[in-house]
Amino acid sequence: MYLRHFTRLFTAMAGPRPVVFSGPSGAGKSTLLKKLMKEYENVFGFSVSHTTRKPRPGEENGKDYHYVTREAMQSGINNGEFIEHAEFSGNMYGTSKAAVQAVQAKNLICILDIDMQGVKSIKNTDLNPIYISIQPPSVEILEKRLRDRKTESEESLQRRLNAAKVDMEFSREPGVFDVIVVNDHLEDAYGALKQALLEEITKVKKVSSSS
Repeated sequence: MYLRHFTRLFTAMAGPRPVVFSGPSGAGKSTLLKKLMKEYENVFGFSVSHTTRKPRPGEENGKDYHYVTREAMQSGINNGEFIEHAEFSGNMYGTSKAAVQAVQAKNLICILDIDMQGVKSIKNTDLNPIYISIQPPSVEILEKRLRDRKTESEESLQRRLNAAKVDMEFSREPGVFDVIVVNDHLEDAYGALKQALLEEITKVKKVSSSS
């Protein structure tokens, strides 16, 4: 694990500092986040993203996503209401300032699970999050993990591996991430993740216990 600390002049939003998580598919990001949410269920909260895609069976508006029209989302983007946004497979996705503020208003640390483009977008805002990258030990180990899932076609797997190589290079750029957690052994990686967030977790617990 490599820790990189740097300071910037930002006007922070009210409430606990959000945490931006990024990293390639197969690095174990989802597993680490689930462990974090389970151990600290009253400390962290996810922001609900906006999307222009239709809800899938079982999905709820306002819980899984905020489902909106393309026109409404584009209008919000034009008005500066979104921290980051991107388009995949003909659908728009994005994180609004209001969604993050709704989590912060509950005195929770807002988790934003986003890709490289989202990280770059957030760098141009006043959000002032903690940037954490979850990385695999190597491309070879990542490939083994993805193959062991048996959920990918060869074409899809190669796309993921190529994207992962770009992601891993991006994570090494100086000043992009505050913390890089290399997920070689899950418990060690989780310990490093908790250590990186300990200060913010302590602040939230302190406020909660005094209110």
